[in-house]
Amino acid sequence: MIRLLAASTVGLLLLFVPGVATATPRWAPAASATIRPGVALLTPLDARSGNACTANFVYTAGGRTYLGMAAHCAGTGSDDAGSGCVEPTLPLGTTVLVRRSDGGTSDAELAYSSWITMRERGERDSQRCSFNDFALVALAPADAARVNPTVPVLGGPVGVDTDGLRKGEPVVSYSPNDGRAVHRGSSLGDDESGLLHYVATRPPGIPGDSGSGFLDGHGAAFGVLSTEFDDAQHSNGVIDLAAALAYASRYGPLGPVALVPGNEPFKSVSV
Repeated sequence: MIRLLAASTVGLLLLFVPGVATATPRWAPAASATIRPGVALLTPLDARSGNACTANFVYTAGGRTYLGMAAHCAGTGSDDAGSGCVEPTLPLGTTVLVRRSDGGTSDAELAYSSWITMRERGERDSQRCSFNDFALVALAPADAARVNPTVPVLGGPVGVDTDGLRKGEPVVSYSPNDGRAVHRGSSLGDDESGLLHYVATRPPGIPGDSGSGFLDGHGAAFGVLSTEFDDAQHSNGVIDLAAALAYASRYGPLGPVALVPGNEPFKSVSV
């Protein structure tokens, strides 16, 4: 069985979504920034419940600042993995709550969803429908000024990986939802399409970790956590970030989307 990794929540508070930013601010110092890769993203489904996921990296497009998450974090269907081309989802403009590291929450909005874009385009590639699970959340101007793009503890990312992973290559992720923020492991190989990477980490990704970003052993961002497999290792499926960004840039409503590199060095990892 394959399941998506958004966690259900209850008792979410719906807040007002601020206006549109006109320019990308300078990044806040890492030590004082309250919005960084790994912050929790809460997508309300109704007045009492919603999906809890994790931000991967920071992006820019058209002068605005965005956090990346998994598209299924705005999904309204079951937890079983299905085709993003047919799965139900909330619309663009939906409020997404950003849980800052200072304990407060900020409003953002769903600005791009691969699921919505693929459906609107009539995408017919079944593998892309299954493995293109990427969304962007637009931050308000005041909150963009609280952002630092560096991954906590790990440093980086140094850029986007574009050549896939070899089997056994070390991988690392930051997702502070279960008390062990850093998830270290290795690649189990890529899907034949190159759109999905199979990884095994300790600890494995769990519900709520969906959307968290993965780095290779050199600090290049290669993927976004999407699924958990029902095997002995509880291995995970990580969608290919380069392919997801290319699709968003070509077909999405935001124009070219760029990953923002971290401004602190990456700390090398081993298996």
